[in-house]
Amino acid sequence: MLEDILREGFAAMSLDCGPEQLSQFRAYYDFLTERGAVMNLTAITGEAETARLHFLDSAAPLRRFSMDGASLIDIGSGAGFPGVVLKLLCPSLRLTLLDSQRKRVDFLRQLCDLLGLRDVICVHTRAESPGALRESFDYAASRAVAQMNLLAELCLPYVRPGGVFLALKGPAAGTELAEAKRALSLLGGTVEAVYDEYLPGGDERRSLVAVRKQRPTPIRYPRPYAQIKKTPL
Repeated sequence: MLEDILREGFAAMSLDCGPEQLSQFRAYYDFLTERGAVMNLTAITGEAETARLHFLDSAAPLRRFSMDGASLIDIGSGAGFPGVVLKLLCPSLRLTLLDSQRKRVDFLRQLCDLLGLRDVICVHTRAESPGALRESFDYAASRAVAQMNLLAELCLPYVRPGGVFLALKGPAAGTELAEAKRALSLLGGTVEAVYDEYLPGGDERRSLVAVRKQRPTPIRYPRPYAQIKKTPL
């Protein structure tokens, strides 16, 4: 079932996914299911739901952006969405997976070893502490982490000027963007596009928000997370 849904879904999205990649997605699903039984990784279970609501959903950026040879950081990667899915479909992507929870980073390292992925770095740190990773990525992506006005302050500092911050959001992206207008301006970003996405095989609507980094983010951002949450930009 998983392989059939992915094969048909990726074809509908005009994305290439060969037998080797389908085998990797199977291994990904099996490992996620095994580890999910003992740790909190995702509330979505079962082959059909995981295939559609995690794997196909996470692939949406590749419909709009070419990531061959690019660098991408997945902020708050959790169980690897969207970063690992993007890497499986675009093997030349140079991927960094960042999460604040050690057990999730351990899971990601084991997952990448299992799948035989190269050019992947798993980082255990808080998103508001970019350090040497500051403004060093072509793309920063995040899915189901926070509202846009908070998420922008966590993600845009990692993007180089000229790069793109990609937020995979639900249908309420327009409302979130209205609240994030000031934050994006202060952080050096401009909304380039909001793409409506519909998952193959259903009528669920998603939004892919693309924010282009126009200028460097002032060094005072990001602030400590408690401050970001208490007083969003």
